Amino acid sequence: MAESERRAGTSEEVAPPVQQCFMVPKKEINVVSDMAKWKRSQAYADYMGFILTLNEGVRGKKLTCEYKVSEAIEKLVALLNTLDRWIDETPPVDQPSRFGNKAFRTWYAKLDQEAERLVSTVIPKHLADAAPEVAVYLKESVGNSTRIDYGTGHEAAFAAFLCCLCKIGVLRVDDQMAIVFKVFNRYLEVMRKLQKTYRMEPAGSQGVWGLDDFQFLPFIWGSSQLIDHPSLEPRHFVDDKVVNENHKDFMFLECILFITEMKTGPFAEHSNQLWNISAVPSWSKVNQGLIRMYKAECLEKFPVIQHFKFGSLLPIQPVTS
Repeated sequence: MAESERRAGTSEEVAPPVQQCFMVPKKEINVVSDMAKWKRSQAYADYMGFILTLNEGVRGKKLTCEYKVSEAIEKLVALLNTLDRWIDETPPVDQPSRFGNKAFRTWYAKLDQEAERLVSTVIPKHLADAAPEVAVYLKESVGNSTRIDYGTGHEAAFAAFLCCLCKIGVLRVDDQMAIVFKVFNRYLEVMRKLQKTYRMEPAGSQGVWGLDDFQFLPFIWGSSQLIDHPSLEPRHFVDDKVVNENHKDFMFLECILFITEMKTGPFAEHSNQLWNISAVPSWSKVNQGLIRMYKAECLEKFPVIQHFKFGSLLPIQPVTS
């Protein structure tokens, strides 16, 4: 718009943008029949759009490549570093049961208490009202403090947290690579440390038939990174040597490395789904298949989605297009 046009415009153009009414997100999917409401919702469309935008953004790129790192990205990494430091300050307690160390509840209580303050370090003053809404997704993203478990629903809450930060303009289009490579990757490191330190149970695990006990998104984005790779093919990720030499560049291989550290026995037995995927001829086919699987196994499963919360940024209302 030309300067003269802007001056000649209505007074509304000079006024600050309309304040969004933020709200504390709440559960909306209470019975299986509510799932139709979720699939039609603005939240579903925006969430899936966000996942796919990032999928394109990291296509063919290494974790170690050059990309822009904004102040908001730095602040998010600092937030995750704080969560990491709290793990060090909250060692596991002696208890009879091997799994689900109760010290996780102490660690979680600290996050519960501090989440809004942490989020307000990331968002600018004029958006301070958004902190309570956005903080809910952060609190939901680290596992369940009652059951001391973690699964793809918690991972989805972290993606929703990042999606909300995009919607309020804290993260921008040119932050795409840093969102996955810097923020989400740091989140994964902290989650792996939580899972190891407190021996967290997999939430709603399908055991050997699931893709992975804890994560899904890094397999999607990680397979996108490998599309059109000159030498690495899907069949290579079950080869230890290939994984050891390349895991610092590729999220998918980082995931494989973590699985082999945590599990014993033949790969084909403890991770049957991934073993099957290694037979797919190309990474783009792997990527497309994983997106379909993610929708079917995570986003369309009531036990996962019943915990998802909806507010003003990720609304349950049907898509308005």
